[in-house]
Amino acid sequence: MADFDLVETDDVESPGDEWEEIDVADTEADRIARERDREFSEFRERIKDADQFKVEDSVFDDATYGALYKLVQDGYIQAFGGPLSTGKEANVYQALGGSAAMDIVEGETATDPEVAVKVYRINASDFRDMRGYLEGDPRFEGIGSDKSEVVKAWVRKEFANLSRARSAGVRVPTPVAVERNVMVMEFIGTETGRAKRLSEVEIENPQTAYEVIREYMRRLQDAGLVHGDFSEYNVVFHEGQLVVIDLGQAVTVHHPNSREFLERDCHNVASFFRRQGMDVADEDLLAFVTGENDEGEAD
Repeated sequence: MADFDLVETDDVESPGDEWEEIDVADTEADRIARERDREFSEFRERIKDADQFKVEDSVFDDATYGALYKLVQDGYIQAFGGPLSTGKEANVYQALGGSAAMDIVEGETATDPEVAVKVYRINASDFRDMRGYLEGDPRFEGIGSDKSEVVKAWVRKEFANLSRARSAGVRVPTPVAVERNVMVMEFIGTETGRAKRLSEVEIENPQTAYEVIREYMRRLQDAGLVHGDFSEYNVVFHEGQLVVIDLGQAVTVHHPNSREFLERDCHNVASFFRRQGMDVADEDLLAFVTGENDEGEAD
C-alpha cells in the first residue's frame, strides 16, 4: 500500500455564491406512496419481506419505499443486495445498478455496475445536528424545521457535495441518483465487501498517504467545500487510491463555522499521521490547505 494515485481535476470555475438551490418539496416518490397502485404495493411487500430489509419502520416508511420503487423504475437499481453498514442516520445497501447507472459510473467492465444505496432515516435522532450544518449554507436558506424536509435537504446536499468534490479532482464515490431520502452512488469495494477504512489497514508509506490526503483537502477548499468530519474513518483504500467518503456534513466556505470545521479536520488528520510516526503539525496542514503557505512564499 505504498502508492496512491491522484485523480485529474475537471475544468471548473472558482467557487462563489453560485450554489444551486436545493428543492425539498414532495417528489415523485411521495406521489407514488400516496397513490399506492398495484405494482407499487407488490414491490413494497417484496422489499418488506426481504431478509436484508427487515428493519424498523424508522428506516422504511411508505415514501421511502416509493423512492426505492422510483429508482428501480428509472433504471438506477436493478436488484438489491445485503447491507454494507447501519448507522444512527442511515443504512447503506449493496445493489446491482441498472442501465441508467451504467451510463454514470465509470470504470465498470460488467454490463451492470454495482452501486451503493444509502437510505437516510426520516426520524433521524440527530436531525438537529443536521440543521447545524445546513444553516448558514447558502444552498439551504429558509430550510424549515420539519424532519422530512431537513433529511431530504441533507441527502441532496450530500449528492451536490459529491458532485463538486469529484469535479475538483477529489476521489469520492460517484453520485448516481437521488430521490427523496435515498441516494444511489458508486459502490467502493470488492466481492468480499466494502473497502477498508484507513484506520483498518497498515500504511506502508504514511508520507505518500499524507500528501494525497492533504492535497484532497486543499482541492476541496479550492472548490469551496470543507469536509467537516475528515479523519481516518472517512477515507478508504480502493484499487490503489484513497477515496474520501461521507460528505453529507460538508459545508461551503461561506458557512459561518467553516473555519472551525476546517481546523478540526486538520487536527484529526494531523493527529492520525502523528500516530503513524510522522512529524505533522496542525497549523502546517491548515496553512497548506488554505494556501497560506503560498502567500508566505510569495513575500
